[in-house]
Amino acid sequence: MIDRERNKKLRVINHPILGKDERKKKVIIYVDDKPISAIQGEPILAALLAQGIRVNHITKKMKEPRGLYCGIGRCTDCVMIVNGIPNVRTCVTFVEEGMRIETQEGLGQWKNKK
Repeated sequence: MIDRERNKKLRVINHPILGKDERKKKVIIYVDDKPISAIQGEPILAALLAQGIRVNHITKKMKEPRGLYCGIGRCTDCVMIVNGIPNVRTCVTFVEEGMRIETQEGLGQWKNKK
């Protein structure tokens, strides 16, 4: 069982170099059809981690879960299907109201945009 209170500490709200996080606008995004709260302008991956979601995709060959690794868009461990587009690096893609995000299986498949 995931301790939701402990996971809220994963959101950095006062960085020693960047300072205090002043972003305030909350939005709703949908992860595997479940609504979650996020802060507009934060990376998708940050919103997922703040909600205790650590698995972004399952590898094609070994069927293993992957999530945060580099956090700067260089690897592909955080890729997910975002608004029907597979292989989106969630660590460098910012949250927008109403986004639809799906855990990606293997290489992912294109979805029809609605």
